[in-house]
Amino acid sequence: MSGLDTLVLPDLPVRAVLDDVTTALRARGTAVLVAPPGTGKTTLVPLALARETEGTVVVAEPRRLAARAAAARMAALLGEPVGETVGYSIRGDRRVSDRTRVEVVTSGLLVRRLQHDPELHRTSVVLLDECHERHLDADLLLALLLDARAGLRDDLRLLATSATVASERLAALLGDAPVITAHAAVHPVDVVHRPPDRGERIEACVARTVRTALSEREGNILVFLPGVAEIARVAALLDGVDADVVSLHGRLSPQRQDAALRPGPRRRVVLATAVAESSLTVPGVRVVVDSGLARVPRVDHRRGLPGLTTVRVSRAVADQRAGRAGREAPGTVYRCWPHSEHASLPAYPEPEIRTAELSRLALELACWSTPDGSGLAWWDPPPEGALTAGRNLLRTLGAVDDAGRPTDRGLRMAALGLHPRLARALLDGAAELGARPAAEVVAVLDAGATHTDLDTELSRLRRADDTAAQRWRREVDRLTALVSRDRDGKAAQDTTVEDGEAESGHPPPDSATVVALAYPERLARRRRSTASPVYLLANGTAVETPPGSGLGDSEWLAVAEATREPGRAHGVVRLAATADEELAVRAGAALLSERDEIAWLDGDVVSRRVRRLGAITLTERPIPDPDPAAVRQAVVAGLRQEGLRLLPWPTEATRLRQRLAFLHRHVGAPWPDVSDEALVSHPDAWLAPELGRIRRRSDFADIDTAAALRRLLPWPEASRFDELAPDRLEVPSGSRVRVDYSGDEPVLAVKLQETFGWRTTPRISDGRVPVVLHLLSPAGRPAAVTSDLESFWRTGYAAVRAELRGRYPKHPWPSDPLTAEPTKGTNRRR
Repeated sequence: MSGLDTLVLPDLPVRAVLDDVTTALRARGTAVLVAPPGTGKTTLVPLALARETEGTVVVAEPRRLAARAAAARMAALLGEPVGETVGYSIRGDRRVSDRTRVEVVTSGLLVRRLQHDPELHRTSVVLLDECHERHLDADLLLALLLDARAGLRDDLRLLATSATVASERLAALLGDAPVITAHAAVHPVDVVHRPPDRGERIEACVARTVRTALSEREGNILVFLPGVAEIARVAALLDGVDADVVSLHGRLSPQRQDAALRPGPRRRVVLATAVAESSLTVPGVRVVVDSGLARVPRVDHRRGLPGLTTVRVSRAVADQRAGRAGREAPGTVYRCWPHSEHASLPAYPEPEIRTAELSRLALELACWSTPDGSGLAWWDPPPEGALTAGRNLLRTLGAVDDAGRPTDRGLRMAALGLHPRLARALLDGAAELGARPAAEVVAVLDAGATHTDLDTELSRLRRADDTAAQRWRREVDRLTALVSRDRDGKAAQDTTVEDGEAESGHPPPDSATVVALAYPERLARRRRSTASPVYLLANGTAVETPPGSGLGDSEWLAVAEATREPGRAHGVVRLAATADEELAVRAGAALLSERDEIAWLDGDVVSRRVRRLGAITLTERPIPDPDPAAVRQAVVAGLRQEGLRLLPWPTEATRLRQRLAFLHRHVGAPWPDVSDEALVSHPDAWLAPELGRIRRRSDFADIDTAAALRRLLPWPEASRFDELAPDRLEVPSGSRVRVDYSGDEPVLAVKLQETFGWRTTPRISDGRVPVVLHLLSPAGRPAAVTSDLESFWRTGYAAVRAELRGRYPKHPWPSDPLTAEPTKGTNRRR
């Protein structure tokens, strides 16, 4: 009789619905279990399912820490070591046996297993835990399992669990699966908001709040922080408190993770990342201090800098974190943000598939024979733009062909379980440098580093014996084993490096080579100024090295990681290795180009032959006899870029343009549009002969713009140009006065005495448009403005006469202007 048969399950809330779960799976094959944290869904349900089936129950967890903890908890309930009835498999660590009935795995590992064994032989039930967290691997796994169940294993049972009640979409994906809810007795949790003081950093606010909680409340304190760096800073600020301060995050050794999850001899403050939000039980917690922040994958597509971004948590996550304080007894949550801001938090976390870089997902889809993901049932389908970018990267790496099918190389890359960039660096780096040297660099690129200089980091890890160094060495051993034999079973070259020196006196392996294989578009060259810490990446992004990085003297870098904070002009290098141009040209061969460039640059036509590595200029030299057509194209580009100010505009050309604009505005076709936009958009229509003669900016000064504009005159209508838009109009005094076409309406500015006897307003353009008369005083200042001369003589002239006759007594001011003689001068000269 096995331990499963005799096991008495603990009295946790989920026990009340275990029969409902097993009945639903037998009847429908799928089900959704909604149960809040602490109800036992992660540990009791798999054991109950294992008793109901002869095959293996596989539990998929989003995190390695949660997978190990769940397996350990279930094995403890059975009184067995892990690896007997209950085992686990995570990257780099596997504890199972022939007797294992419940296996806990990470979602990503189960995706790889499914690729190799789509029917999941010997597996009866798959439990997808914590689906509400919406991790990328979990969403992909759900889609592939549904596809496998529909086409290969209709007897495969799927149970999805969630800590939130937003289960309708999940149930629909599972074929209108029944939803079973486990209700837990909820202990009350007091909510206290303690936002940062003005100018206070979040770490200082959290540390201050922890000290307050230690003095005001009882029990252990669970603190949620966005990342490892924040945990380290808060731990330093809590030095000296009357409690044990321990950390809990994915980078810790398994021993330290386990220690954080066991009761301690003293009161504890557990500083944790999001790993403690669900699946894990931290014992004795009565208080939660929530920073309100989380670190999530984001990609700056414009700058090509993927990475992690700190964001505000959603209300659902905040509630879930708060619930940790009330699992065992009434508790308190201190929220480090204002109460007024809580309602503005997003309702749920953004699914990772919407924001993450998708090249790894694209490779898995290619291996599943659905490169674009069509035909799969998605919770949220991958965004088309991000998926296309991922597929393009795979083609660049040689992982897929033009049709999106995985190449042999792509299949080998996928089998490594790494990001495609790192898989490419490991395979090609092993071939060039040896398996272990390549694995050493890839292990750092995958896990992150404490130093900016990669070679400094490698030297530290080779010498050190701390937890990080031990974990790095284990990962190096694992990666080395993965590539130490090629497909034919032949041992690959391997080189062991100790203390930065290679065997037989050879120089140490070039870590920059491995970085460049992973990130060729991040090869970087220092900008022209030798004192500048700013580098230009091959992808066109500018980055700078931080002070004290040890990288500032190098002309070339192979950048592994760079970030850009809001408001900064440049990205910041976080991890890089010193490189040189020879390496850059070799590793970035796909980015090399050499072309003749004839372009408008800095206000002139530049003709040069340029060799580039992406956006980085390697060499350039002038072209003595550039192609005239290309020069003409560059001139047109310059005109469109800088506008008509490049051309001279004497009075004749300006007035001609104004008269043409008047006719286009009031008559329309065929009179041409001569606006800035129209002239710049169609320069060949009026500048064709001149464009062929221009070689530099100064050549524009010789263009006769008036003659050029006359090419736009439409014939035969142009024969009436002076009639329709006359340059001058004759007034009653005999003067020929120039018409001003600079405004929306034509204006004739004439002295009032010269218009005596002029009964009606003059009209132009075949009588369509009245001329606006600016009637001037003897001093040439406007005395009246009218487009209705007859009305002016009748109602306006008397007031003008009364105002001006005393000021200008030598000029005529007749009482009847319609019968008076028009004059240009004074009374004596009349």
